Amino acid sequence: MGRTAAALIALSLGACAPGEGATSTGSVSAERPTLFVANKFGNTLSKIDLETGQEVLRLDSCTNPHELATSPDGQHVALACYGGTTVDVFLTSTLERVTSIDLGENARPHGIVWHQNGDLYSTAEGRQSVFWIRDPLGSADRFEYSTGKQGSHMLVVSPDGNTAWTTDLGSKTVTRVALKARIAPISVTVGEEPEGIALSPDGKALWVSARGSDEAYELDPETMEVRSTVATGQFPLRLAIRPQGDVAVTSDLQDGGLSVIDLETAEVIRSIAVSSPEEAEERFQVTILWSDDGERIYVAETASDTVAEVDYASGTVLRRLKVGDGGDGMAILP
Repeated sequence: MGRTAAALIALSLGACAPGEGATSTGSVSAERPTLFVANKFGNTLSKIDLETGQEVLRLDSCTNPHELATSPDGQHVALACYGGTTVDVFLTSTLERVTSIDLGENARPHGIVWHQNGDLYSTAEGRQSVFWIRDPLGSADRFEYSTGKQGSHMLVVSPDGNTAWTTDLGSKTVTRVALKARIAPISVTVGEEPEGIALSPDGKALWVSARGSDEAYELDPETMEVRSTVATGQFPLRLAIRPQGDVAVTSDLQDGGLSVIDLETAEVIRSIAVSSPEEAEERFQVTILWSDDGERIYVAETASDTVAEVDYASGTVLRRLKVGDGGDGMAILP
């Protein structure tokens, strides 16, 4: 699959899709390991029991849902409604919607973080901004910060909640936004179409993957200077750092695999085949997510409506979990 074809497919996967009726096959206790998946074509939210691998609940959510985040107490999951203007919050137990937070005209929320401080943070791609939502289940006070960049897409937030960083697909930049200090955003050009982003657990390194350059970059989170450049597999849409902080993986769409980067040496140390280059278009892997113990990687295969569960140590695909139409964004409860 050529780069142009991949880009066209990526655009089509971002488009809104018609709604799907609510379905349910049961319920699962919040104490069981659970995966939540946003099905962006079906406009639904799925709940997967990771012990059995079964989808136990699927309900209507919102138009073209994308990224997800679970609350620190595990009681709620927040969903960025990319086809609209809201961040919607659901109970993890029943997937009942408990609140809908409107970010304003043409918001198109995408990246989302539910911070340990209890606050929500979201990009608003259509408004070229980042939102800080304080007390989301209460007053839901909203503070908007302009990035001034096109396609502010994915998002990470510092451990102290003072700073946010976005990847700006349209502007080919990465932007640092001060949330509590009166200083202007800092934007730097990083590769072609930077999209994936992750902050090291200690907050000392910012990692970005640029899908158009087939590269990952380590940046200084304060100065935004590029420290290292690493060649990855083809079309690295996402980047996720292992909870232990030793490696990062990129989701290489055109390879159907993952590049594993040693964060100390800034080198690719191995590749993991989730599918294959021949299956890449059929699977169309996008979002990746680590389990809390760093032993599993969950890989959303949007075109085949599956999530691959990968054993990190062996690189083996243990099973494929069936989800709704166009499964993409994921969040997990241990």
